[in-house]
Amino acid sequence: MRRKTYIITVKRFIIYILLFTILMPFAAMAKDKKKVKPEDRMVDMDSPTFVPMVRVGKVLEGSDSIKYVEMNNVYVYGPLEFKNEKQRQAYNKLVYNVKKVLPIAKEVNAAVIETYEYLETLPNKKAREAHMKYVEKSLKAEYTPRMKKLTLAQGKLLIKLIYRETNSSSYELVQAFLGSTRAVFYQTFAWMFGASLKKEYDPKGKDKLTERVVRLVEAGQL
Repeated sequence: MRRKTYIITVKRFIIYILLFTILMPFAAMAKDKKKVKPEDRMVDMDSPTFVPMVRVGKVLEGSDSIKYVEMNNVYVYGPLEFKNEKQRQAYNKLVYNVKKVLPIAKEVNAAVIETYEYLETLPNKKAREAHMKYVEKSLKAEYTPRMKKLTLAQGKLLIKLIYRETNSSSYELVQAFLGSTRAVFYQTFAWMFGASLKKEYDPKGKDKLTERVVRLVEAGQL
């Protein structure tokens, strides 16, 4: 019973993070509907969001010590061809938005893993609940200012990238852990701003270009 209660607590924490990061941009848009001008999303293609990993080490092979270098995956794609300026600007906007929200999606995933591992070291339910309250307060303090700066398009992209990280739609997660009523409520809230928590991520289909950009950003190539 203790283990079951603990798992439920962690699941609720995961859902809290997802809802907080997903819905905050929509709430902000309700108060501030200003649009981002094209000139405000200039993208420096030579300034990577993530630092490329280069790790040098040694491995023992018999009596010999052999050095090796470990690096990120390097992706090679053919050049993109734009039919017009509108397509080029749309691509720049996509790159800009991915570079903006991908770090958040990865931070959310890391926060869940880190908190889960730390909770396992705590002795009882009281200690875990106290830590959860501390984490919730810290998340609000850290993420509220950042979430309010996201545009509606970035909020929608965040939904997809969280799906990419968790392999489940936000609606499915909420429905599974908080029930259908809450899932419908949050879905309705997102729908009011033209979004959907049921959106899935299709890296080989309609999100193929997004996946290309995400991989390049992850690898430090963008």
